[in-house]
Amino acid sequence: QVQPVESGGGLVQAGGSLRLSCVASGRTIGNYAMGWFRQPPGKGREFVAAISGSGESTLYADSVKDRFTISRDNAESTVYLQMNNLKPEDTAVYYCASRIYSIALQTASGYDYWGQGTPVTVSS
Repeated sequence: QVQPVESGGGLVQAGGSLRLSCVASGRTIGNYAMGWFRQPPGKGREFVAAISGSGESTLYADSVKDRFTISRDNAESTVYLQMNNLKPEDTAVYYCASRIYSIALQTASGYDYWGQGTPVTVSS
């Protein structure tokens, strides 16, 4: 079992940056794909980014491509989401998720363990 715990959310002005961290407790995450999802106020959960177990493959939602970067440090069992040029529409609770396979997916149902989420608010 790999239980994700997110941190790094907060309030930021439009155009600013934040870096979210996800520490996975329980065991090393070296073979686990990890993903970031978000849930804007009043909306459903949506895919943001994912990274394969090796870190060689990444996926991004079109809405965050070229602004967000997902990375991982398997030695530290940590996954990061660097968010630049933030927009008000990025306001959401951000969730980290892990899956027991190494291939990254965009589909939430493909992930096995979820964190509690960290809120991000972008003011205009």
